[in-house]
Amino acid sequence: MKSKRILVFGNGFMGSRLSVALKAQVSGRKILSYDDAEDEIARQKPDIVINAIGHTGGRNVDGCEDDKNGTLVSNAFVPLILAEAALRRKIKLIHISSGCIYHFDYKRDRPIVEDKTPDFFDLFYSRTKIYAERALDILADKYGVLIARIRIPLDDRPSPRNILTKLIGYKKVITLANSVTYIPDFIEALKHLIKIDARGIYNIVSGGGLKYMDLLDVYKKYSPDFNYDVIDYKKLGLVRTNLIMSTKKIERAGFRMRPVSEVLEECVKSYIKY
Repeated sequence: MKSKRILVFGNGFMGSRLSVALKAQVSGRKILSYDDAEDEIARQKPDIVINAIGHTGGRNVDGCEDDKNGTLVSNAFVPLILAEAALRRKIKLIHISSGCIYHFDYKRDRPIVEDKTPDFFDLFYSRTKIYAERALDILADKYGVLIARIRIPLDDRPSPRNILTKLIGYKKVITLANSVTYIPDFIEALKHLIKIDARGIYNIVSGGGLKYMDLLDVYKKYSPDFNYDVIDYKKLGLVRTNLIMSTKKIERAGFRMRPVSEVLEECVKSYIKY
């Protein structure tokens, strides 16, 4: 079967990783209008468009509060522009979304499933991600849109976007467990979802939740001089989402997401070699 020609919009952390792993073309073009998207798609002639454009505020999501216009354009308007361009040309759109769109009660709530209505509007970043996801989900079945939800990227190589790199710099961690997306597994999961022409929303996170102490303890095995402190989340005084997401839907679709406990050693051993 002829391989699909893929065009990735966004040449940042995620776009660059996906372009290499999927042998895809990557576009760093700014999309400010429908004509921008149409021109780039017409030039590249892809079968699949992946939207990896997104604004996360630089160092952290608080930066989105300072640049609301840029955040709104990148996270809400651009996905809809690309969706319209893709559906007019009858090609598939894959949108990289976020799980940071829910409140979560660790004592009461079960892992969050894909059809739960987003309810976390406290951060402007989260609101913009909700705007795009809700609109694209309506189009998903008829027009073949895939919405890949990730959360807290954990990668096996250094990057300012990698939670391991961030934690090494912070040297302070909270005790709450959180869903994370191990990037090597995310890439394999995305390949599977493309192969089966999956549509709609899929959580693509490692199984279970990661306590940051567990990750840093593995890192400390290989860097004995490294030390960190544990702090109470409430003392941070920051508005953040902390939650666990369900992996049952993607597993029913035929792909097993490894538990996060299975990837930590592999992740750190690779990370320190770079």
